[in-house]
Amino acid sequence: MKSTLLTCAAGLAFMAGTAFADGHANLIFAPGEGDFNWESFEALKANDLSGKTVTLFGPWLGPDKELVENTMAYFEAATGIDVQYSGSDSFEQQIVIDTQAGSPPNVAVFPQPGLAADLASKGLLAPLGDETGAWVRDNYAAGQSWVDLGTYPNASGEEELFGFFYKVDVKSLVWYSPENFEDAGYEIPETMEELKALTDQIVADGGTPWCIGLGSGGATGWPATDWVEDMLLRTQTPDVYDQWVANEIPFDDPRVVGAIEEFGAFARNDDYVDGGAGAVASTDFRDSPKGLFESPPKCYMHRQASFIPAFFPEGSEVGLDVDFFYFPAYGGKDLGSPVLGAGTLFAITNDSPEARALMDYLKSPIAHEVWMAQQGFLTPHKGVNTDLYANEALKGMGDILLGATTFRFDGSDLMPGGVGAGSFWTGMVDYAGGKDAATVASEIQASWEALK
Repeated sequence: MKSTLLTCAAGLAFMAGTAFADGHANLIFAPGEGDFNWESFEALKANDLSGKTVTLFGPWLGPDKELVENTMAYFEAATGIDVQYSGSDSFEQQIVIDTQAGSPPNVAVFPQPGLAADLASKGLLAPLGDETGAWVRDNYAAGQSWVDLGTYPNASGEEELFGFFYKVDVKSLVWYSPENFEDAGYEIPETMEELKALTDQIVADGGTPWCIGLGSGGATGWPATDWVEDMLLRTQTPDVYDQWVANEIPFDDPRVVGAIEEFGAFARNDDYVDGGAGAVASTDFRDSPKGLFESPPKCYMHRQASFIPAFFPEGSEVGLDVDFFYFPAYGGKDLGSPVLGAGTLFAITNDSPEARALMDYLKSPIAHEVWMAQQGFLTPHKGVNTDLYANEALKGMGDILLGATTFRFDGSDLMPGGVGAGSFWTGMVDYAGGKDAATVASEIQASWEALK
């Protein structure tokens, strides 16, 4: 649900990139022009793959399909290979069918790690090797996090790297109106302690700090899961988060209950939330940020992922009418700068030299920069020119990724569907409505046990 929203809305939120004629067919940025890493493009030419074909299957359709094809065109131009991309809105079902039938593409693009891990455990993915793992550690910000997210047990139960993350979304964001902050004399908080102090200051000044809405039709409750995940990363070490997601510690572990209560400290305080705490569960998440744009403002801050500008009032300009800052970590806890998000991973489902060459292409700065300069793409690659991002908003989010010491994937998306897209959602609605956090957590754990 949330990954779909992020994918679909990215193109609405950020539009950039202009095609122009050059000496290479189908290349939207002329090689040698602009501040792209053209050396990495030229280096690809050492691998002559003329007459070869590699098949790529993923979830991207419509404008997103065009974006990935624009990016793969540079691999084709440099090596002579033919990249045949196909997309499907039923990717998750189709890739299972194709791999089990023995007719998979060379490379598949997974929106979530869980399905990739399942196929790896059945021997249906090819390991990427220690060299790729070392490359990710060295070249991605929070590199070990990305290695861990792409590492799964193989058919023998031994852990190997199978997934290479490419194209990332950021969720640890707080949206605000720069004009409202300036008028009130507020500064962007750099720690969670400062964020809480600002929250109290806004109340003391007669304002309302937050707009929070959990409504989302049949998926009502999911925005609260992101809050809880972010708070767990800010109060506990990453290994606790991993154990929670895998249910190696129960959902009602005191550390998890504490993270739920951290969310409640914001959402269950009538003074803190537009409409009062009672409005949180019933307010649609798409409508909840609109209070930022009222005059006088109905709220000053809204915590939500990178896709939310798609639901801002028409004509709103990110960086002018509205902006964002990193949802900060506690200054008093030695937990670094964790970032919550999501992303797609590439995995080899039908091994071949051409498939390996495509995976190597994804390591090159040019493979990231070309998509960065278009729209809807973020990367933790430390070797790219961040000035190439299509706009300042994307550049700001990219900088947050590069500043991350830990990255963790949306936890609810990694849990069994009955929990992550079921009892966790409904439990958060119950909690927002006043139910005790420990009781809610125990009920979610019971639902997880029932699925085992």
